[in-house]
Amino acid sequence: MTRRRSNDPCWCGSGRKLKRCHGAFARPTHPVRPGHVGPARTVPAHIERPGYLVSGHTGPDRGPVQIVDDGDDLARLTRACRVAAEVLRDVGAHVAPGVTTDELDQIAHDAYVRRDAYPSTLGYQGFPRSICTSVNEVVCHGIGDDRALRDGDIVNVDVTAYVDGMHGDTSATFVAGAAAPPVTALVEATREALARGIAAVRTGSSLDAIGRAIQPFAFDRGLGVVTDYGGHGIGRHFHAAPHIDHVVRASAWAARDGMVFTIEPMLTAGVSTHDRWTDGWTEVTTDLLPSAQFEHTVIVRAGRAHVLTICPE
Repeated sequence: MTRRRSNDPCWCGSGRKLKRCHGAFARPTHPVRPGHVGPARTVPAHIERPGYLVSGHTGPDRGPVQIVDDGDDLARLTRACRVAAEVLRDVGAHVAPGVTTDELDQIAHDAYVRRDAYPSTLGYQGFPRSICTSVNEVVCHGIGDDRALRDGDIVNVDVTAYVDGMHGDTSATFVAGAAAPPVTALVEATREALARGIAAVRTGSSLDAIGRAIQPFAFDRGLGVVTDYGGHGIGRHFHAAPHIDHVVRASAWAARDGMVFTIEPMLTAGVSTHDRWTDGWTEVTTDLLPSAQFEHTVIVRAGRAHVLTICPE
C-alpha cells in the first residue's frame, strides 16, 4: 500500500501532478496560536452529570465493550446520540468568518442545556470547554477561545452529549467561507472515509476491516491518516473498548450485534504526526498542514453498522 506522491498524477483525473492540483497545500500564513480561554460555563443543577464528575475521578472514563440491546437502554442511547447530532447541526450553522471558536462553544453549550443534556467534555480530565473546536492544522481537542475564524478556515466541531446515563459522540468538519479546492477536497475525502469505514462493518468480522477501508482510500488521494487516535466504544462510558483503528492494523476484536462504538478518521494533507501544545490537549500537525475529521456513533445490528448520531429530519 503506497501513498500517492506529489509528482504522481492527481487522483481526480485532471492529468496534472498531485502537487499542482488537489495536493497543492500551502503552509499557513497565519498558523493557529493559543488564544484567550474564558472561564468554564455552568450547567444547571437539575441536569444529570456523568459519573466521573460526580465521583471526582480525574482519570479517563474507560469501560468494557458497550453492548446495548433493544429496550430502554437502546432508547436512552438513541436519545443521547440524537441530541449530539442536533447540537452539532446547531453549531455548524453558525460557522462563518469572524465567528470565534469560543462563540461556537457558547452556541453548543446553550444547545445542550436546552435539551437537558450535559456536555461530556466539560470538566472531563480538566477539559474547560463544552465541545472541541479544531481549526486547520489542529488535529483534535482544540479549546474554544477568542480566535476568530478566517475566510477559508476549516474547523472540526466534536460534540458529546450525556443524556439519561448515556453518551452520544459525533463530529464534522465545517468550512468558514470559501476554502481552497485542495482543502475542500480534504474535507470531502474525510467525509467519504468515514462512510467507507461504516460500510465495512459486518457482524462476526474483524474490526480491522474499518482501517482496511479507510487507509488505502486516503493514500490513493495522497492523504495521511492519524494513527495515534481512533474510535472507541461508547455508551454508559465516555471511552470504552474496543479501540477502533483507521489504519491497516490487526484487531483482536470482531463486530457483534449490540456493540456500540465510534468511527472517527482524521485525515491529513501532509504528515500524520502531531505535536501537543502546552495546554495539554491541543494536537497540531507537525508540518502545520490541515487536518479534517468526521465521526459517528454506530451500533451493530442485523449484520452491519447503523448510524445513531443523526437528526430525525
